[in-house]
Amino acid sequence: MSRPPLPPFTAETAAQKARMAEDAWNGRDPDKVALAYTEGSVWRNRSEFITGRVQIAEFLRQKWLRELEYRLIKEVWAFHDNRIAARFAYEWRDDSGQWYRSYGNENWEFDEAGLMARRIASINDLPIGEADRLFHWPQGVRPADHPGLSELGL
Repeated sequence: MSRPPLPPFTAETAAQKARMAEDAWNGRDPDKVALAYTEGSVWRNRSEFITGRVQIAEFLRQKWLRELEYRLIKEVWAFHDNRIAARFAYEWRDDSGQWYRSYGNENWEFDEAGLMARRIASINDLPIGEADRLFHWPQGVRPADHPGLSELGL
């Protein structure tokens, strides 16, 4: 299975890869998202260590049960050969109605077929008021005309 764009990345293909990841995560389908990763993909997500598509899908299922009304924006920070460094922010609320903006950085390593073999994520959560939200689009993929992180001053 191949998942273009393939490494080595250019500025254009790295941005395309990041947007594809953003769109998939905003779709919140754990099984579909997991297909972008190798069978043995290794993750560090905050303090959790995850290996393989089955664990990735289960992790995402649990995440999106807790993180309601999830909306994510990703932006490439740097790239080289088969690696991309991305920064991101996402907004969500918990079941009590408290809103958060979670900020983070991810380091991605891809295999020759364009599947992500390694994902290392560092994330911090900031409680925000509903009036402080910046990500206003219907649940799902961010519209093309919605500002990105840099345009929002994040």
